[in-house]
Amino acid sequence: MSRPACPADEVCLVIGNGPEPISLDPHKINGIWESRILSDVLVGLTEDAPDGTPVPGMAERWETSADGLVWTFYLRDATWSDGVPVTADDFVFSLRRILDPKTASEYASLLYFIKGSQPVNEGKAPPESLGVRALGPKVLEITLERPAPYLPEIAKHQTMQPVPKHMVEKYGDQWTRPDRYVSNGPYVIKEWRLGDYVKAVKNPRFFDAASVCVDQVYFYPTTDAVAAERRVRRGELDLNTTIQSNRTAFLKQEIPEWVHTETYLTVAYLAFNANLPPFKDPRVRRALNMSIDREFIAEKILRAGQKPAYTFVPPGVANYSQATPPEWAAWPLDRRQAEARRLLAQAGYGPGGRKLTFEIKHRGSTEIPLQMAAIQADWKAIGVDAKLVQNETQIAYAAYRARDFDVADAGWVADYNDPMSFLYLMRSDSGPQNYGDYRNPAYDDLLNKADREPDVNKRAEYLRQAETILLADDNVVPTTFGVSRNLVNPKITGWVDNIVDRHPTRYLCVKGEKGR
Repeated sequence: MSRPACPADEVCLVIGNGPEPISLDPHKINGIWESRILSDVLVGLTEDAPDGTPVPGMAERWETSADGLVWTFYLRDATWSDGVPVTADDFVFSLRRILDPKTASEYASLLYFIKGSQPVNEGKAPPESLGVRALGPKVLEITLERPAPYLPEIAKHQTMQPVPKHMVEKYGDQWTRPDRYVSNGPYVIKEWRLGDYVKAVKNPRFFDAASVCVDQVYFYPTTDAVAAERRVRRGELDLNTTIQSNRTAFLKQEIPEWVHTETYLTVAYLAFNANLPPFKDPRVRRALNMSIDREFIAEKILRAGQKPAYTFVPPGVANYSQATPPEWAAWPLDRRQAEARRLLAQAGYGPGGRKLTFEIKHRGSTEIPLQMAAIQADWKAIGVDAKLVQNETQIAYAAYRARDFDVADAGWVADYNDPMSFLYLMRSDSGPQNYGDYRNPAYDDLLNKADREPDVNKRAEYLRQAETILLADDNVVPTTFGVSRNLVNPKITGWVDNIVDRHPTRYLCVKGEKGR
């Protein structure tokens, strides 16, 4: 590619953004590559500060009732990019829309803390029964099922971003066409060329437009991290949102000022399809889980600071201390694999029994196949024949949501800085994102207790107990905790490394441009 032309009097930013987006509708996405784009064009009640913490967005301020169940948000004077005022009705409309089962948002369960949300999402109650209402054009009231002190964190997530009611009512799902796209953020979508780029331009009606430096931003799909690295170094891209793990140390030596790594709230894991016979047997799940050499994957394959994961919630999550790993996590690999062979023999697999065979469906990004090959070898060492099936990332996740897999390779990045952002995934009612259909009433009960518990320490203990149950059931197999890895041209200013890896374009500029 060649760098897109930039007008002489403007500042342009060209970003390598990972996979191709499937949508630019906040209610129909699930990838961080899509949310990066939408965080530039849509602003929720709160938004990301440069350090990734929530700050006032469309809401200038808010109040909470003494019991933590009623939140009142006071909206600033702001307009959509077509000049129509942003009102509390836009937020009421948007929250009803994402929870409407006809929208089929796989993220809807994230909002089940809102009063009446689950019955609405399950089609058992009308959208009008949802606990959200406009008290006036600029006053929004949200009533909760249970206290949610992390609400300002979720309020900046795409699930709570508003869509323009007047455009959605007019055009339906076609409102996201670039010639119809209306935003309330610092940028507005101008072009989307499938397989090429998404282009957004500065929104002059944004409430803080005067402080926005970059005039045009391009998001290019970059599934090949090494090719994207070359493009950044040639100046075709200003930054890329990932670095191939095993090249990170080399790049830190060669161009250290370009490399940004940081602790990141993410976990890589495998999910067993609980609907299939071999994975209904807990001995099979335990054998496969304990026989993986996580240290080899983290330290020899990835080599960018990732850590072996024996728990599901990563270190560094707010208001939490990690659950105790399973006892076998401290065993040497040869002892773990010997025990795995014994468990498989008990389950009727191995010498004298059937051979355990299945497929590992995995994503096709650069470093995933190497990890899957290592896991395949670990399982071969205990007598298991696992075939690798590689798919493009979006196709793989579509298969996981449809339960079209034996074993799925997946990753999760926190939607908000709280342990529930990880643990809610495996709730029995969490929907499509509970890929393996994990169900345990005791687990659900502890999450429900945590939801109702106002004391931070008691809540954390309920969540630790729940995670301990999750780990003991072996339906979900955490493998590594990640680090964010960004390759950023040093001429870019305003970049702040942070634990949630959020870097809105509105805070960035280019050295030497516009007086910077």
